[in-house]
Amino acid sequence: MLSRPLFIGSEIYRTSSYGRTHPLRVPRVSTVMDLSRALGWLPDAVYVNSPRAKPAALTVWHTPEYVAALQAAETAQAVSAEVRARHHLGTLSNPVFPEIFRRPATAAGGSILAGELLADGGIVYNPAGGTHHGMPDRANGFCYLNDPVLAMLSLRHHGVRRITYVDIDAHHSDGVEHGFAGDPDVLMISVHEENLWPKTGTLTEDAGGSALNLPVPRGFNDDEMALVRDDLILPAVQAFQPDAIVLQCGADAVTEDPLPHLDLSNNAHWAVVRALMGMAPRYLVLGGGGYNPWSVGRLWTGVWAALNGIEVPERLPAAGEAVLRGLEFNGNRMGRNPPEHWFTTLRDQPRGGEIRQEIRERVQFLRRRRRLQR
Repeated sequence: MLSRPLFIGSEIYRTSSYGRTHPLRVPRVSTVMDLSRALGWLPDAVYVNSPRAKPAALTVWHTPEYVAALQAAETAQAVSAEVRARHHLGTLSNPVFPEIFRRPATAAGGSILAGELLADGGIVYNPAGGTHHGMPDRANGFCYLNDPVLAMLSLRHHGVRRITYVDIDAHHSDGVEHGFAGDPDVLMISVHEENLWPKTGTLTEDAGGSALNLPVPRGFNDDEMALVRDDLILPAVQAFQPDAIVLQCGADAVTEDPLPHLDLSNNAHWAVVRALMGMAPRYLVLGGGGYNPWSVGRLWTGVWAALNGIEVPERLPAAGEAVLRGLEFNGNRMGRNPPEHWFTTLRDQPRGGEIRQEIRERVQFLRRRRRLQR
């Protein structure tokens, strides 16, 4: 069993971008690495350099034709109309960029490795992971490969039977649901903004009995997430008694994210991270969405603190502040005049509020369907 949490990272994320106008043009994983090191939280002993997954490892779930198309797109830096239509490569959402194969294969390699590292138990953090929209034969929603699916298959390969997948990204985890629909030994719980792309994961969709989908309205706040955590997520996980938990901790549900319309602070994410600790002998935490470099960097660094039981300081030391002041958010109004606390703190101010009746009713609907006891 791992004696302490491990962090999987890579330098490829520092120099790689989806393009100057794409939401994933911003630095994310490199910020978490730099900030964690600046705070003294990431010694060499717990840092694991992510391997790049080989094609054979990817075709455990993805089709060989699709993996070959990704490799060819990287070599040619272009795709044919046929490839674009079949595999959704070279689109606005899934552009061709210099590391179109190497970057997602590195994230996937980290998640596959996590399954091996967790064979005997422990905690692993792979913030580059969480690409939950990828489909077997096509890219989907900025996701070229589906590393959560590959991580769960890796856990299975290393002896794990029952897996709970929890997803608190603002978008529904359609690719993961596609991968494990109808599997009695997988429980998938997704909390996501209703009517947001990909517009799947409605309240009544249960993926053959394997999923609890909770679409939430715009403005979803910390107190509402606390209700969902305590009345749905934790009881469902406890009842399922998994051998491993995989948490997709997308950072796009916070107020400052430019794409969705939810109103969480990063405290809500950290509370879910902490609450799931110890509920299974194996715990893998992945990244996911997040398109404001300051909010995602601060949130995911705080996830690493939570996994290690580290108290987040009220004010960052000079070295941590320097990392955040070095970020840019070109092409977005939030990058023109960032508030001072984005530079000096990790923790947001809590964003509580009224718990709306529709959320209470949806949670109760799912509790009844799962036959969760009080």
